[in-house]
Amino acid sequence: MDAVRAPARLKATAGAVELLRRLGGIHGALMMHQSGGCCDGSAPMCYPDGEFIVGDRDVLLGVLDLRLGVGETLPTRPEGVDAVPVWISGSQFEAWKHTQLVLDVVPGRGSGFSVESPEGMRFLSRARAFTPEENTSLAAEDVIVGERWEQGWRPAPSAEPQVVAEAVDACPVPGARPGT
Repeated sequence: MDAVRAPARLKATAGAVELLRRLGGIHGALMMHQSGGCCDGSAPMCYPDGEFIVGDRDVLLGVLDLRLGVGETLPTRPEGVDAVPVWISGSQFEAWKHTQLVLDVVPGRGSGFSVESPEGMRFLSRARAFTPEENTSLAAEDVIVGERWEQGWRPAPSAEPQVVAEAVDACPVPGARPGT
């Protein structure tokens, strides 16, 4: 039996990528942090790059490549406003490490500190549980934590498409028929 390739820990919908592109045009380079609760609940928060201090033990879920469209990949790493690192606290990662985070966007007011608040849209985390085989392959991989990021560690470009048309493309609803 062939080994299962480790899946990406992060995907995004086309709508989320489009909003990030628009916000990047306003604020410059961006970063995101999956909040673990407190005053804004558990929500993906978007900040101008460097405005949120990433902790040494925060885990990088991935770097969204804003150059990509649905189903596309590129062999080079994104840079500048095209690169949006997405972080999660170490303790939250332990609770979520068995899931692929899918960044989506829906109408509504964003959380108070996140830059999409005035846009009438808010980022939303969805998740797909990894299969046992995927979890095994992910457990064998090192994660990049804040301390390593500061030392210059960067992930390789994703070999699988990061951008999906709709969240259901990454998080199928059990029992739902395609197209419903």
